[in-house]
Amino acid sequence: MSQIKLTQTVQKGGCAAKVAAAELRSILSQVKFPMAHKELLIDGSNMDDAAIYQVTSEIALVQTLDFFTPIVDDPFLFGQIAAANSLSDIYAMGGTPKTAMAILAFPLMSLDKEVIVEVLQGASDKVAEAKANFVGGHSIDDDTLKFGLSVTGFIHPGKIWSNDRACVGDHILLIKPIGTGTATAALKRQEVNENEIKDVIQSMAQLNNINDLLTNEDLQEIHAATDLTGFGLAGHSYQMAKASHVQIQFEFDELPVFSDSFTFLQKGFLTKAHRTNKEYTKNHMELASHIGEKELILFDPQTSGGLLLSVHPSRSANIIDKLKPRFPNAKKIGVVNSLGDKFLKFE
Repeated sequence: MSQIKLTQTVQKGGCAAKVAAAELRSILSQVKFPMAHKELLIDGSNMDDAAIYQVTSEIALVQTLDFFTPIVDDPFLFGQIAAANSLSDIYAMGGTPKTAMAILAFPLMSLDKEVIVEVLQGASDKVAEAKANFVGGHSIDDDTLKFGLSVTGFIHPGKIWSNDRACVGDHILLIKPIGTGTATAALKRQEVNENEIKDVIQSMAQLNNINDLLTNEDLQEIHAATDLTGFGLAGHSYQMAKASHVQIQFEFDELPVFSDSFTFLQKGFLTKAHRTNKEYTKNHMELASHIGEKELILFDPQTSGGLLLSVHPSRSANIIDKLKPRFPNAKKIGVVNSLGDKFLKFE
């Protein structure tokens, strides 16, 4: 098993394997979905991270599902990253995960069963870290390994974060660095090993749980949130700005970026998602001239990236201070403006 490099068994890895955002919107626009129950508070219309279904005046369900192909070579690490990525959607809505079910496709004829034991163990350990329950799942024999979780959580109906409530004047915070896409592209091309991108792997495996670090007063001042995954910083912030009818203005030089990300991008360690993410957002953003070729970082597909938060300006510094012990790269990266010609502006 130690000889197996999981990234070499698939064409695309992690969230870079997502269907392109523009293509997905086109497909979904042609589907006639059933009329929503009045209890359905949030559905997929704004490309939010999870659905919210109200059960009582005090409890709503948060439901999500995410899975992908291997993004690292080590099976245990792959399980941890896939689990953290799936659980993140619950955290991005302000919820608490309660149960997780596995989605597994596994090539029984070409990979040792010990591989999937390690994948499941990595995921199980991460679910336990989230204080949730791993309650089963479904598996099929398939040509390539794919793994993820369907997760259900709880939230108070009055305390939901969504991507459509960013307010003019808010500060935009990001809790993890960006650049996982180009780093893992370098890994897949065997230009680096896992130890050489250890900081990236540790970040992808880290849970996006921030609720226990903040007070109720802090949490109430987080107006909107999303997590950064396959559509990159540009794609997910565009979706937030569009849903909220605002413009998000970023300070490009303030973006937290992994140490080797720009070097990897310059060397051409790219994915198809770099191109499709740019196509999805290029007509909706304004870029300062000094950014130049560094713009590729904006389209870098993140796997288990950080939470992007729209926070009342009076609370943002306090929230960052409380996040720093767990998320040392958390910082303010932008502000919310009234909607102008473009949804996004990078200065």
